[in-house]
Amino acid sequence: MPELPEVETVRRGLAPAMEGRTIERLELRRADLRFPFPDDFATAVAGQRIAALGRRAKYLLIDLDNGMTIVAHLGMSGSYRVEEGGIAETPGDFHIPRGASPAHDHVIFHLDGAPATRIIYNDPRRFGFMKLIARAGLDADASFAGLGPEPTGNSLDADLLATRFAGKTQPLKSALLDQRNIAGLGNIYVCEALWRSRLSPFRAAGHLVTPTGRPRDGLKRLVPAIRDVIAEAIEAGGSTLRDHRKTDGTLGYFQHSFAVYDQTGAPCRHADCDGTIARAVQSGRSTFYCPACQKG
Repeated sequence: MPELPEVETVRRGLAPAMEGRTIERLELRRADLRFPFPDDFATAVAGQRIAALGRRAKYLLIDLDNGMTIVAHLGMSGSYRVEEGGIAETPGDFHIPRGASPAHDHVIFHLDGAPATRIIYNDPRRFGFMKLIARAGLDADASFAGLGPEPTGNSLDADLLATRFAGKTQPLKSALLDQRNIAGLGNIYVCEALWRSRLSPFRAAGHLVTPTGRPRDGLKRLVPAIRDVIAEAIEAGGSTLRDHRKTDGTLGYFQHSFAVYDQTGAPCRHADCDGTIARAVQSGRSTFYCPACQKG
């Protein structure tokens, strides 16, 4: 499933083509994706100007001038394609390639202006979704209620995580994937951040907190590791976006820099470690780590 950096790269790629444009027509080629589309969805957004594109966790937010927001999730296989003047671009790059068959083009935004622009949502597995919510009510919606702070925001720090991890016997990796603790973190970047901070994915989250509720050194290392790995992934996508010429949509190369994710059997990249990357399964998900140096 696309993670926060990929969704942010998609947002940055779509924004120049969508912000300030009016939706002349929304073409729905089926009645549903993961869920049915909102009632009268196409009618409700037709003629509305797109004020801004935002992101919360792994959700893309398309804010309209009338105070409504299209909330979109990419699911397992969703992607957007920008067709502008006959040239196509697919913003974002993912560890698992996105689909490209027109047979899976399910939603098309027809935008005003010149050159003629279409924003096409393609989703072979149809596990993504779109819904329409009043912007003022987003925080109360089931998708957003209870979400933790963004890993890119100033509110995330070791003290905050200490309050959320105190007394928890839950494995550290599982605690980091809990969206109530941090919004938007996914399996790939949790594995990478834990490796950078040399923390075991299996240790209890509460072990990173002192009896008085203060963060231990491991937790103090973890927060900047999370920030850095997310920032570098976003920048990798963003840098290629600036250089891309709207050809085959190949964007973002952070996946080539994975230190542990999907690197089973590779030597650990820490200069002072001679360990080998291993794979384990936690709660049905693959965990990649170095048994030699991730003991903290």
